[in-house]
Amino acid sequence: MTIYTNLISAADLAAIMDHVVLLDVRAKLDAPGWGREQYLQNHLPGAQYVDLDQDLAAPPDERGRHPLPDMDAWVACLQRLGIGNDDQVVCYDDAGGAYAARAWWMLRWAGHEAAAVLDGGMSQWSGAMESGAARPRESGTFAAREPLTRLISAADLLARLGKPGAPTLYDARAEARWAGREEPIDPVAGHIPGALCRAFADNLDADGCFKPAAELAERFSGPGQIVCYCGSGVTAAHNILAMHLAGLPEPELYADSWSGWITDPARPIETAG
Repeated sequence: MTIYTNLISAADLAAIMDHVVLLDVRAKLDAPGWGREQYLQNHLPGAQYVDLDQDLAAPPDERGRHPLPDMDAWVACLQRLGIGNDDQVVCYDDAGGAYAARAWWMLRWAGHEAAAVLDGGMSQWSGAMESGAARPRESGTFAAREPLTRLISAADLLARLGKPGAPTLYDARAEARWAGREEPIDPVAGHIPGALCRAFADNLDADGCFKPAAELAERFSGPGQIVCYCGSGVTAAHNILAMHLAGLPEPELYADSWSGWITDPARPIETAG
């Protein structure tokens, strides 16, 4: 069977439905519990629900609103979901991959290459649906392997800002938030100095599917090492997925992102007016 490592189309998923582990990653940042409610109403057959706040993040702290969980906790979650190291995992949501990409990145963080996001999400799926909780899978045997991802800490990022060979920073938030003209979520507006706005929503076409690889490659072809971040480390993974699809080198993720950066008032900020 073909191994899918970034995206999978609805048609390709339908052909291998019996051989994949499906993860429903629907969420809303301002409505905890909403995704699970939607999942119980309808979901792709056999899909297991993964909670953004409970499974894909640790409780908020000085690292921001959605800090990465401990790796042991994440591996335990994958085992509970019935995932083994040889399984093809497909993640989906109803937001163009905004949340599914976080699960995809975290699977790669645990060294799992056979992980993909359903291109276009639920809007592209025309097959059967289920309601209620899916039958739990038998406990999986997943074991973490060498990460396929790259991380950068706040201290290392701060030390490299403005220096020769400094990384190119891509901020996945909407342009108005990047510029500091509005900030509906975090207490401080602006962006990390030198960061460029690469709003994750612009990775998608009018149908909510990812744009062609060549377009994405041009969008993210910055010099040097790339660092991706967003508000809390969730939608930054969408930009990383786009770069992976484009065949670009693995960027670094500043997982704390803006919500973590601003917990230390000594760290510099910038606005674009």
